[in-house]
Amino acid sequence: MTAEPRLMRIVTVAGLVCLLGGGVSGVAATQAKSSEDAAQAAAESWLALVDAGQYEKSWTEAATPFKAAVTRDQWRQALTAVRDPLGKLVSRKIHSRTYMEKMPGAPDGKYVVLEFDTVFQNKSSAVETVTPMLDKDNTWRVSGYYIK
Repeated sequence: MTAEPRLMRIVTVAGLVCLLGGGVSGVAATQAKSSEDAAQAAAESWLALVDAGQYEKSWTEAATPFKAAVTRDQWRQALTAVRDPLGKLVSRKIHSRTYMEKMPGAPDGKYVVLEFDTVFQNKSSAVETVTPMLDKDNTWRVSGYYIK
């Protein structure tokens, strides 16, 4: 199996990064903007762990449903197989942010689907999708991660 097909199959926890469903409207837009900002900050902090090769710590810092769906060892193995061949991060720029309260295959809650345009040392064009959720303790934590 080549590295490219593995990129398409990196861990997607409970379908949390599916981009189906609608966003927000009306009064909720202000709350969504604030949530998007907080979720993006949490995602960028989490991505810094992944970029530094701290895969096990990224699992520890992930959302409760994420940790219930994949073991720490499975997560480390998946990222080692997919991220290591990409090489070091060169650049990452936010492309889109979508606040959602209903996600396919996941319990209702507060989610922000973030897409980043990313350049790695060995891959000049990638899209990282990171989905933070508001966890049980009211903290934004990553619940899904996908690279293509």
